[in-house]
Amino acid sequence: MNSTDSASVMLVQILEKTVSPDQNELTSALQYLEEAANSNFPQYIKSLSEVLVHAGHSPVARMASGLQLKNLLTSKDQNVKAQHQQRWLILPEDIRVYVKKNVLAALGTETTRPSSAAQCVAYIAVIELPHNQWVDVIPMLVGNVTGHAGGLPSSELLKEASLESIGYICADIEPEVLIRQSNPILTAIVHGMKRDEPSNRVRLAATNALLNSLEFTRSNFDTEAERHFIMQVVCEATQVPDTQVQVAALQCLVKIMSLYYQHMEFYMNQALFAITMEAMKSEVDEVSLQGIEFWSTVCDEEVDLAIEASEAVEMGRPPQRTSRFYAKGALQYLVPVIIQTLTKQELQDDDDDWNPCKAAGVCLMLMANCCEEDVIQHVIPFVQTNIKHENWRFREAAVMAFGCIMEGPEPSTMKPLAENALPTLICLMKDENVAVRDTTAWALGRICEVVSDAALNPNHLPPLLEALVAALSAEPRVAANACWALSSLAEAAYESASEGRNDENKEPETYCLSNYFRPIVDQLLNTTDRPDGNQANLRPAAYEALMEMIKNSPRDCYETVQHTTLIILQRLRTILMLGDQTSGSDRTQYNELQSSLCATLQSVLRKVTPQDAPNISDAVMEALLQMLSGPGGRSGGVQEDALMAISTLTEVMSEGFMKYMDAFRPFLLSGLQNVTEHTVCSAAVGVSGDICRALGNKAVPFCDDIMSLLLQNLGNGSVHRSVKPQILSVLGDVALAIGTEFKKYLEVVLQTLLQASNAQVDRNDYEMIDYLCELREGVLEAYTGIVQGLRGDWPAAGFPGGPVNQDLALIQPHLPHIVQFLCEISKDPEKSDGNIAACAGLIGDLLVGYGAVILQLLDNEVINELLTQGRRSKTGKTKMLSIWATKELRKLKNQTSAAASW
Repeated sequence: MNSTDSASVMLVQILEKTVSPDQNELTSALQYLEEAANSNFPQYIKSLSEVLVHAGHSPVARMASGLQLKNLLTSKDQNVKAQHQQRWLILPEDIRVYVKKNVLAALGTETTRPSSAAQCVAYIAVIELPHNQWVDVIPMLVGNVTGHAGGLPSSELLKEASLESIGYICADIEPEVLIRQSNPILTAIVHGMKRDEPSNRVRLAATNALLNSLEFTRSNFDTEAERHFIMQVVCEATQVPDTQVQVAALQCLVKIMSLYYQHMEFYMNQALFAITMEAMKSEVDEVSLQGIEFWSTVCDEEVDLAIEASEAVEMGRPPQRTSRFYAKGALQYLVPVIIQTLTKQELQDDDDDWNPCKAAGVCLMLMANCCEEDVIQHVIPFVQTNIKHENWRFREAAVMAFGCIMEGPEPSTMKPLAENALPTLICLMKDENVAVRDTTAWALGRICEVVSDAALNPNHLPPLLEALVAALSAEPRVAANACWALSSLAEAAYESASEGRNDENKEPETYCLSNYFRPIVDQLLNTTDRPDGNQANLRPAAYEALMEMIKNSPRDCYETVQHTTLIILQRLRTILMLGDQTSGSDRTQYNELQSSLCATLQSVLRKVTPQDAPNISDAVMEALLQMLSGPGGRSGGVQEDALMAISTLTEVMSEGFMKYMDAFRPFLLSGLQNVTEHTVCSAAVGVSGDICRALGNKAVPFCDDIMSLLLQNLGNGSVHRSVKPQILSVLGDVALAIGTEFKKYLEVVLQTLLQASNAQVDRNDYEMIDYLCELREGVLEAYTGIVQGLRGDWPAAGFPGGPVNQDLALIQPHLPHIVQFLCEISKDPEKSDGNIAACAGLIGDLLVGYGAVILQLLDNEVINELLTQGRRSKTGKTKMLSIWATKELRKLKNQTSAAASW
């Protein structure tokens, strides 16, 4: 035996040990493979492909070689995936050709499923096809399905593995890469799905491949004959006795309805309604779930279409797409099936298990949102008949159905129904069955959230509160829903007390929960301390309710807020003392508890008066700095929570925060440098802006470090894009805070803003359009802060002959670009309301700061149209800023005219 053969034998043995139950053997094997990959990657990847293609090796070794090979080609981590892909592309061509030949040859030769070779083929194709390489892989896979291999008809295994490859490729590649190959791909898929295909495994692989290919087959769906054929094949597949094929075909129908709603009218009448109704009634959960999901998708689509129609009416144009109102038309048939499914609860319900009963509840909520009042007549009779049924399943289903239809119909329609139901629901909070009590607490939460007027009715409020507070001592699942109900009730009570007040910033003196406030808060504090608080998300739910109670508290509850602040602070100190003693799963719970306490601390700090803040600020800051420096501070979540709490403290303390800056500065800079955890970096950016707003000119000593890192992050490609608009905005905060001291950063910042304002994105990607709007808003806020900061207390430039502040004159060469940027935004049909508000604010500041110098640039049709849109906005801030900017523009024009005539 030569050395090559012995190395191959050794590799096979090592691969077989990667599934060993012996931990030492497993670790040793994985370490060997990692070293082999690092020492000679090209040879290693060739050797893996040789093991995979060799039918004489054990199934375990072949499967393991395929898994190792796949892991060298892709990863769930996008950065690692990109590195793997680049590493493959720079391999010598002969190596790549050799490996591709082997993985293709391995298709259909494995005895294990799913096919490891299929995954390897797919992930190589995903890397190479976007670079216009391995262009013959799709034709080869299609040929394996539709033709003959070596003069013989393709085997079942070869067809199945080739279809799996196609499915994996379709699932993981950018759709536009395969648009040109959609016809041959569909040919192979339909060939595998056809009625006379004898193998259910082949049909399943083909149906899954279709599911993954639907995004890039739009042209086929736009062509009637091709659409008919695809729909026929899919509908036929839903009738196959094999459950897996049936479920996959139904999943295709769900996705088709989502992607191609406008083409479905013919098929809905002919087949889809009957197929999905039958599926919903199935005793097989997987089938039933897909039938329900189909109608949930219909409702989702039709809700979106209703929004689109409403927006089109507002803009005076016809909508691009129209609703066919399938859900409304089918309500009388769908609701009885959905309600019947609600009565099929599991005895031992696991929150993580998705079943038809839970899916039916979600579907009914979507129906209520979609069909509004029309749903009531089909649900209320069942509720009235069964809410006191002797069988708990029917009682629980009736309560669930009632809770599901709270949102959608007009609150004025639901209010009397809710008021009539409340006494019964309050009684059901003492039901003998825990599922009934749990769902009742949830339904009460829905009433408190959606039809709050019914819950706040003086006749119902005392017994409702008594029931909810008592439920805080019940089973965790019941108590968690009671917490949510109390959260919604607190918000509703505060809003009700605030209605009609002239000063929106001032708290109401009292509200309807004032007499109950202290007992509720005390009971919530007890609930957060329950030994079983880690079940059913109870502890976080109790802290969330506590935060909402504090946030929505009137002045006469302030004493309780102070009391709660001290309790939370003491708890935070206590848990920080335990930090070094926790590890493993305890560490996770420890970090979660720190997060909850931090978030609650933010709520109470926002309510603390400026007079009382200094009395507790030292203790608060000491605890937060300890969080950042302790073992938990290495957790991104803990860092983020502590930084956000510090943000709140800066708002409360204002200039008084200055005394903490020396101690806090290292943690702030560390957060700004933490680009790998973008939420931490984002929180640090936010704190930077808050500190500048709080300290004003006193922030100058810290600005060099802050500005250096902010600008560095803007130019860093590895910084998460969501952070960059926020950084731009904070540049404006810094400028506004330090005024003329900002001049030393001015040139580099203006160049940065110039680059950011020229950013372009893919207009077919809605997420990127949203990002562009955020980026532009950040640029506008930066310009605004700079203009206001450099202008300082200098009077308005005015006209005629009003001098421009000499510091503002530094920006004058950039004014044409700034106005061009404003015009570009104005002409963009996809600008956001926030963009319009920020534009209007900047326009007003430019007019005040530059007077006649800027008038000629800003007095044009495009800017006037922007301000007109702003004055018509339904958002108060946008409307106010646009009216102010318009007045400044008119005032300047009038002064100019008067001076000219004089």
